Amino acid sequence: MSSSNDSLAMQRIIRLVDENSFMEIGSLVTARNTDFNLAGTNTPSDGVIIGHGLIGGSLVFVYSQDASVLNGTIGEMHAKKIASVYDMAMKMGAPVIGLLDCAGMRLQESVDALNGFGEIFAKEVEASGVVPQISAIFGTCGGGLAVVPALSDFAFMEETKGKMFVNSPNAIDGNRIDKCDTSAAGFQAEETGCIDAAGSEDEIFAQIRELVGMLPLNNESDVYTEECVDDLNRACESMAAMKGDAAYLLSEISDSHVFFETKSEYAKDMVTGFIKLNGMTVGAVANRTVVYDEEGKEAEKFDAVLSARGCRKAAEFIRFCDAFEIPVLSITNTKGFQACMCSEKRLAKELAGMTAAFASATCPKVNLIVGDAFGSAYVTMNSKAIGADLVYAWPETKVGMMDAKLAAKIMYADASADVLDQKAAEYEKLQSDVMAAARRGYVDLMIEPEDTRKYLVAAFEMLYTKCAKTPDKKHGTK
Repeated sequence: MSSSNDSLAMQRIIRLVDENSFMEIGSLVTARNTDFNLAGTNTPSDGVIIGHGLIGGSLVFVYSQDASVLNGTIGEMHAKKIASVYDMAMKMGAPVIGLLDCAGMRLQESVDALNGFGEIFAKEVEASGVVPQISAIFGTCGGGLAVVPALSDFAFMEETKGKMFVNSPNAIDGNRIDKCDTSAAGFQAEETGCIDAAGSEDEIFAQIRELVGMLPLNNESDVYTEECVDDLNRACESMAAMKGDAAYLLSEISDSHVFFETKSEYAKDMVTGFIKLNGMTVGAVANRTVVYDEEGKEAEKFDAVLSARGCRKAAEFIRFCDAFEIPVLSITNTKGFQACMCSEKRLAKELAGMTAAFASATCPKVNLIVGDAFGSAYVTMNSKAIGADLVYAWPETKVGMMDAKLAAKIMYADASADVLDQKAAEYEKLQSDVMAAARRGYVDLMIEPEDTRKYLVAAFEMLYTKCAKTPDKKHGTK
């Protein structure tokens, strides 16, 4: 039995995993260093509880930092225990979940503690793309430790006591914590994109359990994670009317309306998350122009353009899905690129990252056009040109270089209004109508909005056995 059985760290594990399923490992480990009176200090489990348990009957490995032991600081043995969790998880092919509550590096152990940090980072990188990694921050997560949730695939944060930072708010030139708390959950979720969701401890545990239930356990597991009880041919009657809010569309087509959104507060103009289609987990990347509240009223509006933050968010999500062979659905409704100084500083680079993520992904890929699909913005959103296996489109959508009226103004700059209208109509018929793209093979099928679910189910069923060859190279550079 561990002397940490009644600690908050252990209680968090018990609340996370299935009842009576957790088995602790390394409970007798204590600090090895004796400098600065550490030999006389009681360090049960060296401040971190590790072990394995079940979530929804599936194996997971967990470590939970104990802030009651030297403030949960990371020393040599503390780090070795966390590293051992990753080794076991990779051998068994099961997710790793880290519950973080730590004052940082253990000063008494100096270079041993520094080396321990490096060992944890190295194991996270080694496990990346092999098993899913999830972090949850319940206390302090500062300095170098902030790299741990940033390296994770998904991260959650307790909204009142959780603190995540590289530099503390007061250490940033021109800032103070009462002016802008850069360590708060809201800032990390909305501005940095490191945090997928914030909430109470119970809300975080519920979200982690839901997420684990949707993900394959490792990079060789099946994406069919549960049996479908929903009608595969269910009509989605309100799709066309709500096409601006991609989160709504995704929940509408998913089995039993289940949609797990990732990074929901970051770059809201781009929606990412997981849905179910006939029990298969599918990753979704979608443009959004409006957010509807629970009453169906517009809460926020966005231009139908790609932003630097949105591209970054999409690229990271696509790379995760491809690593675990999770099929990707993109929903396209974009006219171009965000035109502002802030976005322009990073847009080309982030756009390149998203393009590379879509183009290099060998998992099944389907693109659904629900609105405008103009210019190179459309091309980068999983078009046929960069590797989509199938492209579907709703009627009345437009695919082309740009809006017909704008094209006419450019081509006939000195023409009268009547001529411009005539030329715009001609351009739309010849170059912007979705049928023009379909006739050239850039769109595979026109589908009615209410039939979207059944066609997507059939598409991903067909693509389930996809096997793509890739060039012989070490890896790409984007």
